[in-house]
Amino acid sequence: MSSMPPTKNVVVIGGGILGVSSAVNLLREGASVVLLSEKGLASEASGRSLSWLNSAGERSTPYHQLRLAGIDRYRTLFAADPSREWLQFGGGLMWNRAGEHDATEARHAYEKSVGYDSRLLQAEDIELATPGVNAGAVPECAIFNPGEGWVSLPDLIDFLMEEFHARGGRLVLNAGKASVMVDGGRATGVETAAGETYRADAVLVACGAATPAVVAPLGVVIPNGSPVSMLVLTKPVDHEVRAVMNTPRAAVRPNPGNTLALDHDWHEKHITEHEDGSFSIPDGIVQELADEGSKLIAGNPELKPASWKIGYKPIPGDGEPVLGELGQVPGCFVAFTHSGATLGLIVGELLAGEILTGRKHPMLSTFRPGRFS
Repeated sequence: MSSMPPTKNVVVIGGGILGVSSAVNLLREGASVVLLSEKGLASEASGRSLSWLNSAGERSTPYHQLRLAGIDRYRTLFAADPSREWLQFGGGLMWNRAGEHDATEARHAYEKSVGYDSRLLQAEDIELATPGVNAGAVPECAIFNPGEGWVSLPDLIDFLMEEFHARGGRLVLNAGKASVMVDGGRATGVETAAGETYRADAVLVACGAATPAVVAPLGVVIPNGSPVSMLVLTKPVDHEVRAVMNTPRAAVRPNPGNTLALDHDWHEKHITEHEDGSFSIPDGIVQELADEGSKLIAGNPELKPASWKIGYKPIPGDGEPVLGELGQVPGCFVAFTHSGATLGLIVGELLAGEILTGRKHPMLSTFRPGRFS
């Protein structure tokens, strides 16, 4: 008689980094996994994320610790092949508006107080600390966090999916809207809008800003604070930028192919959501963001937008991640967080462990969905 435990069947809803990472970790532990994506992989938030790997600024201690663990997993991946163009650690640089020197110093002091590597730089020090930055754009001083990095999530997802397929995972693209099936008060699988059903011992809902709506029919309320946002990718340009820059008018990070990724929130008021769920923004606003990004780069190269994507940026109502099993519906788990990039690898690892063993990980204790009950 075999002493091997029976294979656990798990359905994961969501083709972004949280769903893919969880699916791969489940497969590593011997589960049978079906991964459902409403459209394509990285078609929502993971395809338009600044994906800055950090725990800068002030947040709850458990959240800070989880983010540090998340960065640690990326460092392990980076160490295995530092030549990967889509995962790099060049630090993070931020500054506030002119006249907000006290706020910058306070943030620096807080980061130092929790042991986060934080350096307060004057404008003349920036060129030595991190190349490619226009120090003249810094009004007073800046914070440089040398341990931070960035990842291109679509490239990371492609990398993880190679392992997903090698381990026998089943991928279902263009599955449309999916709902969790419940029998006897417990999750038993997933049904798509087309009527396809996938039976499972456990279900993970990891579909970004849509997560609260997917679990709402189960009687579960998860406040949703997700705003509309945009990520712009530029055409290739000569630059030496290595750090992620977060500034009052633009956030900039390097991107594979000598391109740049641009993000911010001031343009949100210019975004129009249409009845069919699509979004639009005037081309002039996109170029204005590119122009703001140009001001931050040494030599002020002309930045030309190559593409841009608009959609909802996943943010729980209280700002903290929502991770773990639903108390009202055993067997149904959720992964919903603003910091999907930073937490992508660690959350997939920890949730896979919880799904397969039933043991709750202490690092997720404050992030349970039951806190909203």
